[in-house]
Amino acid sequence: MKGLRVAVPKGAIFEDALAALESAGMPVGVLRDDGRRLLYRADGAEFIMSRPSDVPVFVEHGAADIGIVGKDVLDEQRPNVMELRDLGTGACQMVLAAPRAKVEEVRRSIDHAEVVRVGTKFPNVARRYFEGMGRQAEVIELHGSVELAPLVGLAECIVDLTATGTTLRENDLVIMDEISSSTARLIANRGSYRLRHREVAALVEAMQRNGERIG
Repeated sequence: MKGLRVAVPKGAIFEDALAALESAGMPVGVLRDDGRRLLYRADGAEFIMSRPSDVPVFVEHGAADIGIVGKDVLDEQRPNVMELRDLGTGACQMVLAAPRAKVEEVRRSIDHAEVVRVGTKFPNVARRYFEGMGRQAEVIELHGSVELAPLVGLAECIVDLTATGTTLRENDLVIMDEISSSTARLIANRGSYRLRHREVAALVEAMQRNGERIG
């Protein structure tokens, strides 16, 4: 596994990603020791610290051999990478939600094929969801607190990721539909998988051997 360059996501699944890599014998301790740097080297391996949404970009274009990222990001971007393993951690759901007082109104709009305004960080997922129902949606892409959109009249409903539903409940939003589920995934660059198959396969086998769930 020496010589592999790994894209590691900051944020919610950072610790899960480190645990998975550590279980396979990767020297990730350096990432815990100093969290300010963006590129780390240890025992012949390299680690790129990245925003989750950038992990598939680094991997697809060969800047990283492998990476760990949520299935939600893969569903949104649909990158040209190999999905090697479902690590089974960081579980959450992609949902359609609306204010409690507006649920029936939104449902009627959808049923009657009216154009619905949707706030989301996942515009591609949202569009495909409504297209799959044969419905139209005006998708408003946001980068911050999506839950705010229906509360201030920016959108009628939202498509967003939730793990516990706490933030939705705190803002009196109700889940109308579960679109998909998401867990952390191990992905690989297609070229790296061919050219460095031995190292990548050894990593995957080590994760499996040490208790990571097979996807």
